Amino acid sequence: MPIKIPDRLPATDILRSENIFVMTEARAASQGIRPLKVLLLNLMPKKIETETQFLRLLSNSPLQVDIELLRIDNRPTKNTPQEHLDTFYRQFEMVKDRNFDGLIVTGAPLGLVQFEDVLYWEEIQLIMNWAKDHVTSTLFVCWAAQAGLKLLYDLPKRTRKEKLSGVYHHRIHDCHHPVLRGFDDTFFAPHSRYADFSADYLNKHTDLDILATSDQAGVYLAATKDKRNVFVTGHPEYDVDTLHNEFLRDREQGMEPIIPVNYYPNDDVNCDPVASWRSHGHLLFSNWLNYCVYQQTPYDLAHFSEASFTKDN
Repeated sequence: MPIKIPDRLPATDILRSENIFVMTEARAASQGIRPLKVLLLNLMPKKIETETQFLRLLSNSPLQVDIELLRIDNRPTKNTPQEHLDTFYRQFEMVKDRNFDGLIVTGAPLGLVQFEDVLYWEEIQLIMNWAKDHVTSTLFVCWAAQAGLKLLYDLPKRTRKEKLSGVYHHRIHDCHHPVLRGFDDTFFAPHSRYADFSADYLNKHTDLDILATSDQAGVYLAATKDKRNVFVTGHPEYDVDTLHNEFLRDREQGMEPIIPVNYYPNDDVNCDPVASWRSHGHLLFSNWLNYCVYQQTPYDLAHFSEASFTKDN
């Protein structure tokens, strides 16, 4: 089944060129199927690029998914046309009285910024607290995972001395957990962050299920027992050239970045990188939609109740 997004969204043509089925709103309405309502809170500066990456992963499911785009505030951005924001993005005030099957909160370039110094920290807290009573399952990605741990477990910000950048080897810890269903015992995933997610630290201070870790990158996947909050510390949505573009940007800004680990053939920045994480990225989002959202959400979102969720798979 397809994802349902506005016809004029730039991602539409890109996804269709990749043979991803994108359905019009009119055709979706004629099917008589209740689609999953998923809200995407996009915190990244290049919103068109980021929304396309996430929509691509959300398309790999037999479920019909109705995507709505949410922005954190109405501040103008130099990286996304204002017309695009005004046309396709909603403000929180427009959705706060509704319920959603799923919420995805993207990363943000705030790795070295303290939470209290984030311009929209109050808004982030408001939305995450709102999600407890209005969303079946929330997926926190990269910086959002760190913010989610702060708000849900009051964990202080932990920052690495050097930026973690590259494609890292991970191993799974519970092959029977629904989020990991179908995963290989080991897999690759990209990281681009300063945040530190130590497995020992999370085990000591939270009751999260630690699902996948890396010796170099720490925790990659974790979830609450009821699967209503899933934390992804890396970037499974990244395109093959995203780390490359970040490396060039940082180098042009005089930051002397390290070459992304395990990314360029022979660590030669003049060689085209090869994506080694696509399959598990698609599988992760498919599993989240199926096991954390679809199988737990009420058919009628008007009957949303925290008490209705179960820990059963």
